[in-house]
Amino acid sequence: MPTSQDSSSCPLISPPSPFSSSSSSLSSAAHSPLTSASLSLMVSDNEDEPRLSDSVMVPLPAHGVVGHVSEEEREFWQQPDGLGFRPCLDFSIGYRKASAQISKEKRRFLVVVASGGLNQQRNEIVDAVVIARILEAALVVPVLQVNLIWGDESEFSDIFDVKHFKRILQADVKVVSSLPSTHLMSRQSTETKIPHDVSPLWIRSRFFNQLNEDGVLVLKGLDSKLSKNLPPDLQKLRCKVAFHALRYAAPIRELGNRLARRMWIEGPYIALHLRLEKDVWVRTGCPTGLGTEYDDIITKLRESHPEYLTGRLNMTSSQRRLAGLCPLNALEMARLLKALGAPGSARVYSAGGEPFGGSRALQPLVAEFPNLVTKEMLARDGELSQYINKSSVLAAIDYIVSLSSDVFVPSHGGNMGRTMQGHRAYVGHRKYIKPNKRAVLPFFEDTSISDTKFRTIMRKLHSKSQGQPEMRTNRRDRDVIAYPVPECMCKHPTGIF
Repeated sequence: MPTSQDSSSCPLISPPSPFSSSSSSLSSAAHSPLTSASLSLMVSDNEDEPRLSDSVMVPLPAHGVVGHVSEEEREFWQQPDGLGFRPCLDFSIGYRKASAQISKEKRRFLVVVASGGLNQQRNEIVDAVVIARILEAALVVPVLQVNLIWGDESEFSDIFDVKHFKRILQADVKVVSSLPSTHLMSRQSTETKIPHDVSPLWIRSRFFNQLNEDGVLVLKGLDSKLSKNLPPDLQKLRCKVAFHALRYAAPIRELGNRLARRMWIEGPYIALHLRLEKDVWVRTGCPTGLGTEYDDIITKLRESHPEYLTGRLNMTSSQRRLAGLCPLNALEMARLLKALGAPGSARVYSAGGEPFGGSRALQPLVAEFPNLVTKEMLARDGELSQYINKSSVLAAIDYIVSLSSDVFVPSHGGNMGRTMQGHRAYVGHRKYIKPNKRAVLPFFEDTSISDTKFRTIMRKLHSKSQGQPEMRTNRRDRDVIAYPVPECMCKHPTGIF
């Protein structure tokens, strides 16, 4: 395993035991061979097709728990038991037979405009590939809509590796960089009003004949509107796109990997996705926890732009908070981490944009965890300068560093939190703690509870999210990208890891 900060490669590894020593874990992980049997589930008989085992973004190894630590700290760093679930994207014979024709499509073309922040765009791109497969259409490389909040004008090729995207999906859908000249003057139907939870049958009945006639279909506003419950092959395709095809462009990967190694080389670390940006407080309609001066600023912004509010209109800000609809602020996150056993000396990586209130917003967290760093603090002179106004690139770097963390905790769920949850499960069941906000907030408010009892309550409330993999089948409204078991992971003696 290379530890040079200038190295950009990240080898395919098997996560070591959480209780092995750092040096022995690293050595065995870096030299653990992959058997041909373990690759058989993921590789076609066609030698020209890519090995999926080589395409997945794999984190640096989890650190072993060594030295004299308390039982609470040992429990905090301990990685969950994956119960033998491993990636297994074994598509059916029927799916593979249909692929021969679909992957060579030259008459029907789907154009998708992805909106929102980076992780919302990722989700829309995943659904775009699935819809192209359903419609038996070629997919034009998705268009990334300019983000009005952050002003990011990045295109797909600025963020993702286009060549890799096409290559990984070549057996599933045909991906082209642009419309062929024969279709440039075609009648282009643009669909923006897509209902929620649409099925493959709805997609085909609504668009297939229209696409046959026009040759081109443009879709906008796809955000999470495709049903979470799809046939098994399409669920596997979702995982293939999310965890294999959507690889960041080489410059982003190299910088993200360098920053991740700078965190990793110092020992185990926590990644927090803190949703403390001004736009988050405006959209959620929640109190900032910074006092009336800051809350008044948010209130005025919200009143002047009521269309920004995505929270429930019939609830006050306090009611939203107690209902678990608000991000945890820095003080609440600090109390939760301490209660769950995180040592005050732990290195903490803060992912996310500039918090509203600046350093004051983070002060309660820094007071308890002084080794808190951001990408700006990790980067050396000039490494981030070209990306200062590229929010999508900065979010991608946060994603890469967060993936290699020993523990990941989001303050407000969201698209990054859900994708990170599934990705960490997919690459070896790395620890992911989802705060049970609705349950914990009453205890945050109760000053009569002793610290010992508070810690006991917090650990009990979060024992499930720190333990074994959660099945998607327990709740059918769950996204397979966040819960890849059992559609994309199975108890097979082999796998890609």
